[in-house]
Amino acid sequence: MSVRVILDIPDEIAAQLSSRGQELSCAALEALALESYRVGRLTQVQVGRLLGLSRIEAEDFLAEHLDLYDYEPNELRREAEALSRLADNPPR
Repeated sequence: MSVRVILDIPDEIAAQLSSRGQELSCAALEALALESYRVGRLTQVQVGRLLGLSRIEAEDFLAEHLDLYDYEPNELRREAEALSRLADNPPR
């Protein structure tokens, strides 16, 4: 099952949005996928499914449009410390 969404866009805005040659329906679907992923409503797998992409293609698509690795400095520091501890005391 699928849902069809119809958007009414004024002609002059539609012309401007499609000026790069991209089909508006495709651009709208990509924008929906990106925003939904950004706010945590969709996973990477779901984005791929929505856009008909493989797992790798979905990751590449998201990496092109979003900062997938947007870490806080404190989070990076904790990760670096954890990796340092692992390097000093490797598991046996």
